[in-house]
Amino acid sequence: MPQTRKLNKPTDQRMAMLKNQVSDLLWQGKIETTYQKAKEVSRIAEKILTLAINTYEDIVKQQIIERDEKGKETPKEIIKDGVKKLAARRRIMSKVYDLQEIRQKGERKAAFKARTGDIKHPLLEKIFNELAPQYAQRNKDKEQAGGYTRVIKIGFRRGDNAEMAVLELV
Repeated sequence: MPQTRKLNKPTDQRMAMLKNQVSDLLWQGKIETTYQKAKEVSRIAEKILTLAINTYEDIVKQQIIERDEKGKETPKEIIKDGVKKLAARRRIMSKVYDLQEIRQKGERKAAFKARTGDIKHPLLEKIFNELAPQYAQRNKDKEQAGGYTRVIKIGFRRGDNAEMAVLELV
């Protein structure tokens, strides 16, 4: 079993803090935290991204026939997650918080609903639809896997002199 840093917190608080920071990192692409926390968050984020990259293409297409009020039948194609992607999605859901989309400044309510209406889990959709294909292409180009995050030391925090770092997605 891999050794984890305790970070001077009880287990439940430490796990909640790491879950929160991983969610923020994947949502925003960049966070600022202490160096020790950044290394732990980086480990978790790398595992989540690897899981998403390995399973994002597993989809199942189904043909169904829809009937309207007049009895007219129209064929419709439904795309669902495959078994591996569904299992990966559930594992990732247990490791991150479900962040919700925020209305942009000046955006009307109708435009916001049109943009986000059918998305139930925006963070998961971002991981599987944006980040996983991007990093899968990067893996093919560089012919190596991993290295999705970067930790940059930025000095010491005023007050308690803790070593600070910026953690970002590459």
